[in-house]
Amino acid sequence: MIQSIKKSIVVLLLITAFTSCNQGPTLQTYYVDNELKPGFVTFDIPKSIVEVEKLDMTEEQMEAYKSVDNLNVLTFLKEDTEAEDYKLELEKVNSLLKNPKYEELMRGGNSKDGKFVVKFLGDVDNIEELIIFGSANNKGFMIARIIGDDMNAGKLMSLGTVLDKADIDEGQLSSLRDFFK
Repeated sequence: MIQSIKKSIVVLLLITAFTSCNQGPTLQTYYVDNELKPGFVTFDIPKSIVEVEKLDMTEEQMEAYKSVDNLNVLTFLKEDTEAEDYKLELEKVNSLLKNPKYEELMRGGNSKDGKFVVKFLGDVDNIEELIIFGSANNKGFMIARIIGDDMNAGKLMSLGTVLDKADIDEGQLSSLRDFFK
């Protein structure tokens, strides 16, 4: 009986190990693996930096705001690294974002200044994670992961218009602002 239980536990551990390994690299693992490496800068932006009490928001906009939990940003600064390292990291991120589980919402930019792409996990009416990936040819790249519950693409877009008028604590955004200088 004890041998049978031991064998079952070993089999269960092996199955868990193999299924965990088969998931392959993800944007989340890339973020965690690189957040402390030279050339990378990370920060979390709480949604509390937007003082919503001072905003005149529609019910739809307030719903969109409440659906967002937090914003995680990872930047890779080109000036802090070798050109080959930058190319390698850029290829890794582009490869991760080619995974069909990431649905594309929009893209833009140009080959001279830089490009951006907005992707998401889930479906348009129930987004689990919104990903904004931008690369500036002379600066580096940035990955912003907006995590939330039941985020809706249309409602999030309507939130963008009111955030332009928002009173935002600039101190918490200094690292992000510096990236775009």
